[in-house]
Amino acid sequence: MNPAVWVQRHGAVRPEAPALADGERVHADWATFAARTAAAAAGLRAGFGLSPGDRVAIVMRNRPEYLEAMFAVWHAGLVAVPVNARLHRDEIAYILEHSAATVVVTDPEHADDVDATTVSAPGPQWERVCAAAPMPLVDRAPDDPAWLFYTSGTTGRPKGATLTNRNLLLMTLSYYADIDAVSARDSILHLAPLSHGSGLYGLPHVARGAVSVIGDDVPALAARWPGLSLFAAPTMVKRLADDPAMVDAGFKTIIYGGAPMYLADLQVALDRLGPRLAQIYGQGESPMTITALSKADHAEGDPRRLQSVGVPRTDVEVRLGDDGEILVRGDVVMAGYWNDPDATAETLRDGWLHTGDVGRFDEHGYLSLHDRSKDLIISGGMNIYPREVEEALLHHAGVQAVAVVGKPDAEWGETVVAFVVPAGAPPPAEELDRTCLDRIARYKRPKDYRFVDSLPTNHYGKVVKRELRERL
Repeated sequence: MNPAVWVQRHGAVRPEAPALADGERVHADWATFAARTAAAAAGLRAGFGLSPGDRVAIVMRNRPEYLEAMFAVWHAGLVAVPVNARLHRDEIAYILEHSAATVVVTDPEHADDVDATTVSAPGPQWERVCAAAPMPLVDRAPDDPAWLFYTSGTTGRPKGATLTNRNLLLMTLSYYADIDAVSARDSILHLAPLSHGSGLYGLPHVARGAVSVIGDDVPALAARWPGLSLFAAPTMVKRLADDPAMVDAGFKTIIYGGAPMYLADLQVALDRLGPRLAQIYGQGESPMTITALSKADHAEGDPRRLQSVGVPRTDVEVRLGDDGEILVRGDVVMAGYWNDPDATAETLRDGWLHTGDVGRFDEHGYLSLHDRSKDLIISGGMNIYPREVEEALLHHAGVQAVAVVGKPDAEWGETVVAFVVPAGAPPPAEELDRTCLDRIARYKRPKDYRFVDSLPTNHYGKVVKRELRERL
């Protein structure tokens, strides 16, 4: 099923209802959105000699034209390659070359970052593309590629997870089953990049005719648009919880993912934002869909549950390999990595997606993440998961943020090192040791504390532990 059919359907059924919003202002109703999508599809195909299956990249910040371009690409039977506009121009160039994107839709702010055939949006060039005679929706097979989802590439070159029409449909239906019901009276705010999680979770909202909102004045937008949901990284949820203006904001649902939230931050967020939080655990290879911790689970407030990533989603099977690696199987799992058969064979083995994450199920079927398998520290033959050490250290009032990594050691194999962002003056190492010893086994406590002003993060707000290991 071609996802662009949803836009055409609502354009016919609900032509005057708002579809796209730029802040508090309606950018397009459904009739306009549908008409511009069909016209831009024709403009892209005819103007650049494209054929079904050709790749079109999108490099721009979040704006209504982003969604116009994405659904036009699908309407035309093409494959979307959304690229995070915050990437370095060399990283962007690699993705464009690797995907063999024929055309790039970009905004004026990022035009200099793209060395390829471009269409500038918004502006006269995009309007000319949207002025073409509308073309019919191109039929696409369920297993045809629809979205090349490029990973963040923190350990090397990014890989393009090939998401098919079937993958996107299953992800959309799974959202309704496990996260939230969506109606045409609802809306979704895109604060996080449309190139990744926010764009993926925009699909269930487009499918049901909800309003897609672009903007950053969160309290005002929550008051303007009813039933407002958003997807955010844990760091963004923490910022929202720390904003006094958010306490009475009328959100429907705040979905967070990318990493579990630390328990102390999550409890503060629940207290200030109310029972509106839901957590998802997924990867680009299984888009936004492995496990979920529901709003009901959050409302119950059980600390053990809150430190988990929930239970397997309706449309997947999840099990642990012999080494604790999380394995996933289902129709939502990617077809493979674009033009990378070796990486595909390594990751998709025996019918299962090997996530590279290490976890554990409790007796009730709730999954807890320990770490990425590559982040596991083995010291003196004992496995140490950095996350549990980080959780322990965050109980100290003098620790604002922390990341734990392993340092090569001739005697022990590795020793534990904690990079600590202090909340004020650096606390004494003895106090940090005591905080750890009160909560975790002695062999897990750090042997070295390094105080830093900040932790290195990638474009999605995740700590890049590779950089910390390189410092050692």
